[in-house]
Amino acid sequence: MAASSVTATAFSSSFHGTWGSSIGGEEYSTLVAKTAPSRVRVGKPLRSGPMMGNVNEGKGIFAPLVVVTRNIVGKKRFNQLRGKAIALHSQVITEFCKSIGADSKQRQGLIRLAKKNGERLGFLA
Repeated sequence: MAASSVTATAFSSSFHGTWGSSIGGEEYSTLVAKTAPSRVRVGKPLRSGPMMGNVNEGKGIFAPLVVVTRNIVGKKRFNQLRGKAIALHSQVITEFCKSIGADSKQRQGLIRLAKKNGERLGFLA
């Protein structure tokens, strides 16, 4: 009957604590407090979206003239005039491309080049 006389010490384990304890003996809530942030920050995102700003804003040879004109005329009227000027310039580029036989891809490249040059010169300040 030696097999039936198993003592309680044969089934003992090194676990001496409650079900809420961890291996190191710390409480579960203490571990969670150490790993989880104490406060979750909810606020405005770091970047609100793509910005349509000019990299060279305020730079360029014509930038001071553009800024003074915008201050005199007003921002709304200035943007209307600027839009008309850009549309007219795009039409001139389109007519030029038609006269030399350039395709639409080349025309689009010329319009992009005109925009980059306008940015560098300060027209889009």
